[in-house]
Amino acid sequence: MKKQDLSAIEHSVLKAIQEKALTSFEILDKVENLDMILPLYSVLDNLNDKGVLKSYISNDIKYHIAQ
Repeated sequence: MKKQDLSAIEHSVLKAIQEKALTSFEILDKVENLDMILPLYSVLDNLNDKGVLKSYISNDIKYHIAQ
Protein backbone atom coordinates (compact mmCIF):
# COMPACT_ATOMS: atom_id res chain seq x y z
CA MET A 1 0.00 0.00 0.00
CA LYS A 2 1.58 3.25 -1.13
CA LYS A 3 0.70 6.60 0.38
CA GLN A 4 0.23 8.20 -3.04
CA ASP A 5 -2.73 5.86 -3.63
CA LEU A 6 -4.70 7.81 -1.01
CA SER A 7 -6.86 10.86 -1.63
CA ALA A 8 -6.44 14.07 0.36
CA ILE A 9 -9.46 13.28 2.53
CA GLU A 10 -8.15 9.75 3.18
CA HIS A 11 -4.83 11.26 4.32
CA SER A 12 -6.72 13.62 6.65
CA VAL A 13 -8.68 10.77 8.21
CA LEU A 14 -5.56 8.64 8.64
CA LYS A 15 -3.75 11.53 10.29
CA ALA A 16 -6.63 11.90 12.76
CA ILE A 17 -6.47 8.22 13.76
CA GLN A 18 -2.70 7.77 13.57
CA GLU A 19 -2.00 7.92 17.31
CA LYS A 20 -5.27 6.94 18.94
CA ALA A 21 -8.37 4.95 18.05
CA LEU A 22 -11.41 7.19 17.58
CA THR A 23 -15.11 6.74 16.97
CA SER A 24 -16.65 7.96 13.72
CA PHE A 25 -18.02 11.09 15.38
CA GLU A 26 -14.65 11.88 16.97
CA ILE A 27 -13.03 11.56 13.53
CA LEU A 28 -15.69 13.82 12.05
CA ASP A 29 -14.83 16.49 14.64
CA LYS A 30 -11.10 16.31 13.83
CA VAL A 31 -11.25 16.28 10.01
CA GLU A 32 -12.02 19.72 8.61
CA ASN A 33 -12.87 18.60 5.07
CA LEU A 34 -15.83 16.47 6.19
CA ASP A 35 -19.01 17.84 7.66
CA MET A 36 -21.36 14.85 7.33
CA ILE A 37 -21.15 11.33 8.73
CA LEU A 38 -22.22 9.44 5.58
CA PRO A 39 -19.25 10.58 3.45
CA LEU A 40 -16.98 9.67 6.37
CA TYR A 41 -18.33 6.12 6.37
CA SER A 42 -17.46 5.88 2.68
CA VAL A 43 -13.91 7.08 3.36
CA LEU A 44 -13.56 4.59 6.24
CA ASP A 45 -14.76 1.77 3.98
CA ASN A 46 -12.23 2.75 1.30
CA LEU A 47 -9.40 2.87 3.84
CA ASN A 48 -10.43 -0.51 5.20
CA ASP A 49 -10.46 -1.95 1.66
CA LYS A 50 -6.95 -0.57 1.11
CA GLY A 51 -5.75 -2.25 4.30
CA VAL A 52 -4.62 0.87 6.14
CA LEU A 53 -7.43 0.99 8.71
CA LYS A 54 -8.36 -1.33 11.55
CA SER A 55 -11.79 -1.16 13.16
CA TYR A 56 -12.88 -2.87 16.35
CA ILE A 57 -15.74 -2.78 18.84
CA SER A 58 -15.24 -2.19 22.54
CA ASN A 59 -18.11 -1.76 24.99
CA ASP A 60 -20.57 -1.64 22.05
CA ILE A 61 -18.72 1.32 20.47
CA LYS A 62 -16.88 1.01 17.15
CA TYR A 63 -13.38 2.48 16.99
CA HIS A 64 -11.05 3.04 14.04
CA ILE A 65 -7.25 3.31 14.01
CA ALA A 66 -4.58 3.49 11.32
CA GLN A 67 -2.50 0.37 10.77
